[in-house]
Amino acid sequence: METDFKKNQCLISHEDLIVYQKAFESAMKIFELSKKFPMEERYSLTDQIRRSSRSVCANLAETWGKRRYKAAFIAKLSDSEGEAAETQVWLKFAVNCHYIDIEKARELYGIYNQILSGLVKMIHNPEQWLL
Repeated sequence: METDFKKNQCLISHEDLIVYQKAFESAMKIFELSKKFPMEERYSLTDQIRRSSRSVCANLAETWGKRRYKAAFIAKLSDSEGEAAETQVWLKFAVNCHYIDIEKARELYGIYNQILSGLVKMIHNPEQWLL
């Protein structure tokens, strides 16, 4: 994700951020995996893991729109960071409930660690992203 952290005039929208691309791809993988969760989880674990994984992306989109205001930019990045960490918790529940194969979950958990790392770098270096 190193290219996310260089001042780059080619970044036109939030969708150009590698951290966003990883989050979106991971949310789609979670969506596909969660289709196999039992029906009794529909309004609990299934809904929660889908919501938090999608919220990482949605908050990044909002973050991009708040680049004029440092405090708002950082606050939305923090929201995205929280949703990414929450998604990791739901992944652990899904593994412990035997809904997701441990290897698939490890892969996704690792990607969310990368996402979290990218978000933290943006939080600590907001100036290069601000308008």
